[in-house]
Amino acid sequence: MIGWEGAAVDDPEPGDLLVRGPSTFLGRRMERILTQTTAASAPSVDAHSLPHLTLVLGGARSGKSRHAEALIERAAGEAVYLATAEARDGEMAARIERHRRRRAAQSATEWQTVEEPLALAPRLAELARPGRPILVDCLTLWLSNLLLAGRDVGAETAALVAVIPTLAGPLVLVANEVGLGIVPDNALARDFRDYAGQLNQAVAAAADRVVFVAAGLPLVLKGASAAAIPPTPSLPLKGGGGCRDAAISSPSPLTGEGRGGGDARSTGEKN
Repeated sequence: MIGWEGAAVDDPEPGDLLVRGPSTFLGRRMERILTQTTAASAPSVDAHSLPHLTLVLGGARSGKSRHAEALIERAAGEAVYLATAEARDGEMAARIERHRRRRAAQSATEWQTVEEPLALAPRLAELARPGRPILVDCLTLWLSNLLLAGRDVGAETAALVAVIPTLAGPLVLVANEVGLGIVPDNALARDFRDYAGQLNQAVAAAADRVVFVAAGLPLVLKGASAAAIPPTPSLPLKGGGGCRDAAISSPSPLTGEGRGGGDARSTGEKN
């Protein structure tokens, strides 16, 4: 059976990864309990408070997607939701439509939804406008699409990093943190994990703000103080699915350093 990693019952967050296995961890009764959670009142934030580039990281069903949405909703009256997931069948198309309706019903922000599975850098350049933030959900699905399409991940990453400073408006990127679990048992999965970690490092080095979300709670890793970013619900309601610091030194996804099918259990793995 094909399910969604971390999805509650049958309605995944857009940034959850499609995996083989059971489609649910939570029963419907538990889901009803969890979805009653409401966020603390957020302070008023004007559009100028949103940095040029924000990266929101987190595990599956951590609340990262909803947190990223909330950052934009508190800062702008209109925004672009750039989805990297593809509606490959009727079921997925229905889920995407549910998320669109949820945003329309629960947010005062006017969202324009655009689907772009591969050509992320040129599409960002096309869509960017002053005062209109763009949310990309998510980078990890984009990476998966690139690998499945046989694209050059290093070149695509370089293009993304290069276009970000030229964009006319703020950008919020969502990505999965996939390197905190057990070592994958096959070369392809280790390659994917390494590519994802290197992509996240490259984007984080360019970001003004980096936030890690766990259990719906944001931890600021870079940029604004934690007090400026209140918590958001880790689950959507039923039916919805920057820094001036020195850049960090990290393995380069452009050269492929740290990539490969080598066994990560060796002591020489780069992190």
